[in-house]
Order: sequence, then C-alpha cells, then structure tokens
Amino acid sequence: MSLNDPLPVLETEPQSVAAAPGVPSRFSCFVTGTDTEIGKTLVSSAILHKLVHAGLRACGMKPVAAGAEMRGGELHNDDADQLIAAGNVHLPRNITTPYMLREPAAPHIAAALEGISIDPVPIIAAYAEIAAASDAVVVEGVGGFRVPLADNFDTADLAEQLNLPVILVVGLRLGCINHSLLTVEAILARGLVLAGWIANEAEPGMRFADENIDTLVLRIPAPLLGRVPHLESASAAAAAGFIDLAELPGWPPARN
Repeated sequence: MSLNDPLPVLETEPQSVAAAPGVPSRFSCFVTGTDTEIGKTLVSSAILHKLVHAGLRACGMKPVAAGAEMRGGELHNDDADQLIAAGNVHLPRNITTPYMLREPAAPHIAAALEGISIDPVPIIAAYAEIAAASDAVVVEGVGGFRVPLADNFDTADLAEQLNLPVILVVGLRLGCINHSLLTVEAILARGLVLAGWIANEAEPGMRFADENIDTLVLRIPAPLLGRVPHLESASAAAAAGFIDLAELPGWPPARN
C-alpha cells in the first residue's frame, strides 16, 4: 500500500468510544499547523466531512479570520466559508467566527487597523454556544501555533484556554521537520494533549517527502493520522479519504 493511498476504513469500533446506546458521541479538537497556507482548512473541513457522514451534528469554528471581503452585504472569509460548507450545524457567522477581519495580515495587525482588540472572552463564549448546539466541534487556529492575536494573547493562549486535544497539520515542504518539532514542543509546553498529526503535501513533488515523514514519526510523540497528497481538486470529501481518526477519544464508532 502506497503512502498516498486512502487509508482503509476500520472494521472494528474504536475502544476509546464509550457512549451508551442512543447517546451521541462527542468530539472536539483544535487544529493548528506548522505555518500559514499549509492545509489547516482542508484538514479541518475533511474532519467535519467525516463527522457529518458518521451521523453527528458537526460544526466548524474559525475564531479569528483575517482576509475577509464584503459579499452580499456580509463579510466572508474563504477559510470560514469552507468550514461552514463542511459542517451541518449552521449558526450565525459572528458565532462561528467572532473576529472577521478585512486585512489579510497577522491578526493583531489586521485588528489594529480596524480599531479592534481581540479578546478571548467572546471566543470562549461562542465556543460554548457552538458546543451546546453540536455533537462535535472542530476549531481551526490561524496561521501557526504562536501567531499573535493581541498584545498579550496569541493562538497558543487560545488553545490553552479552550483546552481541546490538538491535531497538528504538517505542511510538507523544506523546513517542515524543524517547524514541526518546535510546534510540538510549544503544544506540550502548554500542557495540551497532542492527539495526533496529519501530513499534507502542500507543495507537489517535494523531494524526500517520505524520509521527512519517517523522521517525524520517530520524533513526534503522537500518532500519524494520515497523509493527504497534493490534490488537483482539493475538497473536504477528497481529503477525508486519506485521514483516519477512529482511535481518537470521542470519535464516533463506525456505522454498520
């Protein structure tokens, strides 16, 4: 089996799921990445796609999105829109993305241009509302793990306050080993659970991609949950076939 082949569907139910009959499983995670533009939204959407097809009410959250434009009288951000499309719980955009910023820049810079200060309280409140309306929530961070959101508040602080299991998206490109290991150190230093990591071929034809993955498998103290190849037509459905989250706590058991 090639590393680029879709992962097989497990025939047995994961032992980590212990929901009573008739009680829906609950699953939440925080998706971060080794950098910006490395596939966090694609992976987050793929996770939502799998949750929806498992029969759960699933909602994506992009707490802070920079690079929004007005369409139809409403601010839209492509990443936030992809999460909405992949989920099946639809809440107001000011809940799923409390901070929608126009400038495509680091969030603290984009917010300052609009005279806004990003505060964790509205984000935590919005997450609680989403969780109450859903069986599963996928929260996607912005940029890498230590991107500033305000003067004394960054993405790592947000992840720590939400206290969700973290899934790391590794963008396969030159330098990804160093970026990955530094990010893993930062995640663990916050006392967070690193649930696993997913390799995404952000750049087609990367030399020694297999060797890079082998190196990371030996050094990251969490399971490799999949490898998403470079997709000509990237979509949540297409990427979902290359990841397997069945062993994660709260993941719904396979339907017969």
